Amino acid sequence: MKLRTLKIVILIIIAIFVLYLIIWTFDFSKGEEPRLGITFSQFYTQEQLGLDWQKTYLAILEDLNPEYLRLIAYWQYLEPIRGQFNFEDLDWQITEAEKRNKEIILVAGHRVPRWPECHHPAWAEKLATGELQEAILEFLSQTINHYKDIESIKAWQIENEPLFFLFGNCPKPDREFLKKEIALVKSLDPTRPIIITDSGELSLWLKTSGLSEILGTTLYRTVWGKPFGYFKHLYPPVFYTLRGWVAKKFFGNQKIIISELQGEPWGREHKSLAQVPLEEQLKHFSLKDLKKNLQFAKKTGVSEIYLWGVEWHYWLKEIHNDPTFWKEAKEIFNK
Repeated sequence: MKLRTLKIVILIIIAIFVLYLIIWTFDFSKGEEPRLGITFSQFYTQEQLGLDWQKTYLAILEDLNPEYLRLIAYWQYLEPIRGQFNFEDLDWQITEAEKRNKEIILVAGHRVPRWPECHHPAWAEKLATGELQEAILEFLSQTINHYKDIESIKAWQIENEPLFFLFGNCPKPDREFLKKEIALVKSLDPTRPIIITDSGELSLWLKTSGLSEILGTTLYRTVWGKPFGYFKHLYPPVFYTLRGWVAKKFFGNQKIIISELQGEPWGREHKSLAQVPLEEQLKHFSLKDLKKNLQFAKKTGVSEIYLWGVEWHYWLKEIHNDPTFWKEAKEIFNK
């Protein structure tokens, strides 16, 4: 009897393993290629990698030549003095993209891409919650009004993972305030879709689903976090596909995009990669990982993917004389 029970247990374990392999390898794309774009961060390029951000941006546009861009309206750059707005740098980014017929997602708000996640001018540092929220709404209003006649901007992303509370130096998430931001942007520009993003690995998307026409998800495979250090997520592609199906089925016919596909290492302790030994970076994120991540993302069946980290690819090429990742990114987009 014991031997029979053991055989049944072994068969169950084998069946579970085989089922897991089938689920892991299943390709939901049905052979269709997604739209591929990139996220570009002036803040990350300039202040964390120490590069000439304009030279880097032009190299991305001309050498990699992505058709789709996700650009970021950083509050600290656009309103350095309260009530005085300076759109010069972002205007330049959009103009250069327009010259090359790119399509743009513009991200605006307090919490936008790149650590420490929430970005604000020095004058907003000590504002009380209510006053801070009023300042954010004014910043959003000025930004949307400034850019709403730009045809190359195809969607507004409001904040970045705004209801995700486990990451970033930010105020406590406030869903009701987020809804006010969305309503404001809709009142200023009722035609373009709104994007709200969420963590792909640490959220079920229940609070963000239904708030916007487009739901953006992150997709990171190898990350760093306390107390484990570096570790790799073991989710299969269906982990993202299934939640996308639920979001569409029960929260309105939302389009799902991968707004951030990991294309660079995760800096330990949230350090800039310029402060992490290169050997450590490449140990935890290789060229093979970049290729695998793209293949993985395609298998989810999501039709629009934005690669994260091309500024780092350029940094490797310019600072460390290693053009490997840059060449791979160029090949990816030139396909």
